Order: sequence, then C-alpha cells, then structure tokens
Amino acid sequence: MQLAETVTFGGSGLNRAAELRSDAQAQADLLARGWVLPIWRGKPLVQAGGLGWVTSDSVVLHHAGVRVFLGFDGDRPCFAADITGWQPDAGAEAVQAGFLDTSEQHHPALPDSFAFAELRATMLSLAAREAELVATAKAVLQWHRSHGFCAVCGAASTPAMAGWQRNCPACGAQHFPRTDPVVIMLVTHGNRALLGRSPGWPEGMYSCLAGFVEPGETVEAAVRREVFEEAGIRLGAVRYLSSQPWPFPASLMLGCAAVAVTDAITLDPNEIEHALWVTREDMVSVMASTHPLIKPARKGAIAHFLIQNWLADRLD
Repeated sequence: MQLAETVTFGGSGLNRAAELRSDAQAQADLLARGWVLPIWRGKPLVQAGGLGWVTSDSVVLHHAGVRVFLGFDGDRPCFAADITGWQPDAGAEAVQAGFLDTSEQHHPALPDSFAFAELRATMLSLAAREAELVATAKAVLQWHRSHGFCAVCGAASTPAMAGWQRNCPACGAQHFPRTDPVVIMLVTHGNRALLGRSPGWPEGMYSCLAGFVEPGETVEAAVRREVFEEAGIRLGAVRYLSSQPWPFPASLMLGCAAVAVTDAITLDPNEIEHALWVTREDMVSVMASTHPLIKPARKGAIAHFLIQNWLADRLD
C-alpha cells in the first residue's frame, strides 16, 4: 500500500461483497447475524472512540429506513441505517450550528457510553476499517435522503440492491449513488505554499485551495481553473498525488500538487475570504500550531496530509 492510501477514510481494503447485493435471501441471512451502524441526522453512533454497532433487532432501529449492506469486517456482515426519524427526549443536548457540531445525543435504549456524534469530531479516533465503513455509510444514506424521487419522471423511487440502487416503479429508471469529485491542490512557488480560507471557518484557519470538477473537465484543468478563479494565480505543472473519500456529504477529494508560474494574488471574494503565501519555515510552525496568526488545516483532512508530506519531502 502506498503512502497516499493512508489518508483518513482510505486504505482499509474493505470487502464490499458487491456480488451479494442482488441476493435477497443472502441479504436477509447476513442482516440477521450482522451488525448495523445507526446514523442520526448524519451523525454516526460511536462508543469509546470507535463506532457503535447494534444488532438488526435493536429497538434503536425502530425509525430506520433501508439497511445498506456495507460489506464484511472480517467475517462480520456490516450494515448501516438512517434513524433520522427518531426524536431525542426533551432536554437532550441540542444540535449545534456552525463549522463543527460538538453536541452529542443519547438514545434511551442504549448505555450512556453510546452517543451520536459529529464525524468531523471523531474521525481521528477511528481505525482505518471503521473510517471506511462510516464514510461509506454516511454517503450512501445521505444519497437515499436526497434522492427519494425519480429524476426522470418525478415518481417516488424504491431502494434495491441492498441499498446501492433506487428503482422507479413508474418509468423503470435505475439510479445509483453519486460521488462528487473535488480537486484540492498544494500550490507551490519556490519555497512557499499557497493557503486560503473560506468565510465561516474558525478564526485563523487556513487550508489548501479546492473546488468541484466540472463536467467535461480533466482533473488538471480543474486545478488550474479553480486556483485562477479563487486567487488569480496561473499554474504550470500539475500532478495527481492522492485521493480521499470525504463524506460531508459525499465527495472524493483528488489531491494534487501544482507549480505556480505567477505569484500575485487577486482574490475573488465570492470564492474565498483570504489567501497568502507561506514559506516552508513558517509552515513548520503552522503545522505545530505555534504560528501567531495561522491555524493549520484540520487533522484527518487531505489538506493536512498534503502539507505534512510536503514539509517531509515525500510528496510523491
């Protein structure tokens, strides 16, 4: 396994057993002996630093919709279910708006050690296999929530293929989970790297520039377009480095390295709030959280991974 596959949410080698998705009897048998990961309003159930699994007959799943078959963790079949229909008791901790929701919600049928928690706050505590399982679960369940109607005729669609497909009973169209490709790039100019920040981020937090790949566009073209649109900087060589599933809600981050041929920054305020060049020496203190003004990209994000490996001279 290459270093590039060690990003958070990647590299666990999950056996997704896609050949079993169409076998209804096999799915029923697997569900009966498997474990289910409940997700509430996008928050997975966690326990003691890991994921919180329940059995298929747990009362926690009373409000659950489709059970999505994720694959096998060893010999254990793993599923996920959305229980957004459940309402916490009066007086429960409220969901917090903003960049990071640090609130936790507890289900009365589970011990207090179980809680629904924001994945951004818990992802670093997960083992690689757990991280891939929850990234898959969160993305596919979000797709079911947002794609309940046929995009062809507008009729209500129904889950199929163990949660990996939706079929339209009216016109026969078949729909599949989507992943949105996003380029994220470490742009360098000599001994400096380009960082930017979006409005609404925590004060002082900066990261690599990023943006969605448009239809008909190569990864390299998307990198050049996004950097020019956001910061007015022209790029020369662009190369792909690493990818990361990013389940917020369902993106695939395509990490790239790019060499700038101009360095004058012209911001588009509709895209980013601020951008600046940071020397390698200053970046060391940024990543150590000792810089007086700049806070690093969040640990676990591919931006942090790219910058860290640039500093270590192993960005390949």
